[in-house]
Amino acid sequence: MNATPVPLRYYIYYRVRADIDPVDARATIRAMQTVIASRSGIAGRLLERVNDERTWMEVYEGDGVAEAFETALMEEAEAHQVVDLVEEGTVRHLERFRECV
Repeated sequence: MNATPVPLRYYIYYRVRADIDPVDARATIRAMQTVIASRSGIAGRLLERVNDERTWMEVYEGDGVAEAFETALMEEAEAHQVVDLVEEGTVRHLERFRECV
């Protein structure tokens, strides 16, 4: 049974540890996003909060299969050890949105 692609809107935000080189951290996230895009067809963007360059947001938008995308997202975050970039005592917050009908 083939799943039907649907519009996906995922927003993941977190604080990056202060003791991590932001250039290396960005390279890690972008490498992860490249693999996620190759696996799911959904390309990600990386944003930082204005006036707080340690708060980042990954944005994933496009048409895809939610289960396949989420599997790729979780597996690649683990493979790229993204949790090691996140400020101690905080987490990566994942939010899912859809168009209002």
